[in-house]
Amino acid sequence: MSEKQTSGLDTKPNEDEAKDLESHVNLEGGDAVQFADDPSQLDGHGALQPTRLYKRRWMIVLLFSSYSLCNSFQWIQYGIINNIFMKFYNVDAFTIDWMSMIYMLTYIPFIFPVTWLLDKKGLRVIALVATALNCTGTWIKVASVKPNLFAVTFLGQFCCSFAQVFILGMPSRIASVWFGSEEVSTACSIGVFGNQLGIAIGFLVPPILVPNVDNMDELAHHISIMFYITAGVATLLFILVIFVFQECPKLPPTQAQATARSIPPEQYSYMASILRLLRNRPFILLIITYGLNVGCFYAVGTLLNRMIIEHYPGEEVNAGRIGLTIVIAGMVGSLICGIWLDKTKTYKQTTLAVYFMSLVGMIVYAATLNLGHLWVVFITAGALGFFMTGYLPLGFEFAVELTYPESEGTSSGLLNCSAQVFGIIFTICQGKIIDRFSTLGGNIFLCVFLLIGTIITGLIKSDLRRQNANKLAKAAAEGRMSGQDYGTTTLISNPQTPSSQG
Repeated sequence: MSEKQTSGLDTKPNEDEAKDLESHVNLEGGDAVQFADDPSQLDGHGALQPTRLYKRRWMIVLLFSSYSLCNSFQWIQYGIINNIFMKFYNVDAFTIDWMSMIYMLTYIPFIFPVTWLLDKKGLRVIALVATALNCTGTWIKVASVKPNLFAVTFLGQFCCSFAQVFILGMPSRIASVWFGSEEVSTACSIGVFGNQLGIAIGFLVPPILVPNVDNMDELAHHISIMFYITAGVATLLFILVIFVFQECPKLPPTQAQATARSIPPEQYSYMASILRLLRNRPFILLIITYGLNVGCFYAVGTLLNRMIIEHYPGEEVNAGRIGLTIVIAGMVGSLICGIWLDKTKTYKQTTLAVYFMSLVGMIVYAATLNLGHLWVVFITAGALGFFMTGYLPLGFEFAVELTYPESEGTSSGLLNCSAQVFGIIFTICQGKIIDRFSTLGGNIFLCVFLLIGTIITGLIKSDLRRQNANKLAKAAAEGRMSGQDYGTTTLISNPQTPSSQG
């Protein structure tokens, strides 16, 4: 990327100002620089505060994606070979389902303390705690490979689920803190991409590493190999975070982020922020719809092995491959949606379209699951995954737009909390319906709630506050350059002014 530098002033800064600026800015090759358009960001010398895109932003988001991958892999590693772990630990199916649902349950009570910690201590502390907990959990699992140590493996899974609380809501925060307005949705998609890739690997690898054998010693050996590999990767990522992960760039990447940074810490109240969010009607509707959609995905992922095995006995490996297909298709959908949002900024229209197609995909998947042709299931599951998991970054980015300048971690945390609540409810209910009636009945149950979510999504008002803040800042700069100030700069400090966009 070529270096850009613009200023709303016609004259060059004097020598003292240049030296002062140089003391704050160490240019890197490929970094994009521009001066802030917001006059509220003037420094003590009267020079405009610059913004910049650092090349290291890509290293930060890729490192985050990597440790998110390692954590999400473990969410589904028990459930996708449900029958094998039932036999090894001598427990029932519902108990193994809890190895996935503990990820959802743990999130609910801890998300508010964690988002408070994020606001107080920042991204680096959150990253260190997340990778430390994840690493600890993996090594506890290594010590649990005996049929009588189910409680130990559950403890290890609990540690990993606790780590997830420090991970799940971070993509939008990292995107806002490090990336420019024209790439923030793509960056958020990359952050979510890691989580999805981990789930994909969690569907694919365990059935390959842990075959369904009857000899308990041989089975323990295979399980031990899987746990050791996971622990080694988690340890490496923990070390990388210690030495590589950075809190934030020295200079903000966008006008919106510069405005958010200018708020004095003593003026920020976490509880006041929560209350403002809960009074934000469009955001409340998004919380509900996001929870319904992602909760359905959690239920499908957790119960996939049971649904496939019921219609295609002995196909544990293909059940994993179908799960892989769902998530890989979703990863493609996520990236496409992120790029599309950066190009068009059509948040509500895109979200509604993807939500509706998730409903269509779920209906087709439910109708074709019992036809007896695995290749059909692969196709329909892939279509479902493209839209259902492709929706994840859309929800994050739409929430940031609706709630700016509130903390991205807080808004994402509330979205994920809703998803965990609905995920537990849907997983338990669908599991009971499958046991009592059929897989078709369980999938119809999910279709009903996706229909409700689609209708509610259509009712969300598209109040794009972050986009409005950036537009007002640009308008202010243009007004100053033409020698006219239309008063737009006064609106930048009040970015919650309702948008006229519908």
